[in-house]
Amino acid sequence: VQLQACGGGLVQAGGSLRLSCVVSANISGFKTTGWYRQAPGKQRELVAQVTADYTITYADSVKGRFTVSKDNAKNTVYLQMSSLKPEDTAVYYCNVVNWVLARYWGQGTEVTVSS
Repeated sequence: VQLQACGGGLVQAGGSLRLSCVVSANISGFKTTGWYRQAPGKQRELVAQVTADYTITYADSVKGRFTVSKDNAKNTVYLQMSSLKPEDTAVYYCNVVNWVLARYWGQGTEVTVSS
């Protein structure tokens, strides 16, 4: 399974970005799809994920600002990010987990939010 993420960049605080992740497999067959991020010097953390039955989980730090979604027909997962803050600066990774809990990662896309 290959994941190709894009959409990162440099944005001012308060701005918006949309990340996309194209998966080389049928994403409707995965247990979860979603996004993690890793800031410099910090551990990778869950940002948002959506399960096969469309249960959605967000990190507390992004609730109300980020929206995760998926398009099964396009095998693509999205992360719409609004009201961005400097503390959102990180490398963002898309992720899928199958029903035997094998985990696959994209290559990461960098998001930098300037104050």
